[in-house]
Amino acid sequence: MPMLSVPVVFAMASPAQGASGPAWVQFLPFALILAIFYFIILMPMRKRQKKVTEFRNALKVGDRVITTSGIYGSITKLNDRSVQLQIADKVRVEVSRAAVGGYQGEEPVVEDAASM
Repeated sequence: MPMLSVPVVFAMASPAQGASGPAWVQFLPFALILAIFYFIILMPMRKRQKKVTEFRNALKVGDRVITTSGIYGSITKLNDRSVQLQIADKVRVEVSRAAVGGYQGEEPVVEDAASM
């Protein structure tokens, strides 16, 4: 007598209602992703912004600076929101404090948008 082969089917049962474990375990991967995001992206960005703010608050008359647009000059006057630069004899321009990128001859404090 020939044997007929019958396929065996296993059913996967869903876990019992109370056997899924504590609810906080389900949020652990999400919390881990948020922590990684904070330490890799947000924390360095805050440090860089603090450094830029300290640089701009420390500007004083006579500093030789470069703007983010590439203009070299010496500070002749400071306001709360702007800086007056002397870029040549009898040539002065007023620019925003946010436009000052760093001191001449040093690494820029403010990164250009192209390098980000």
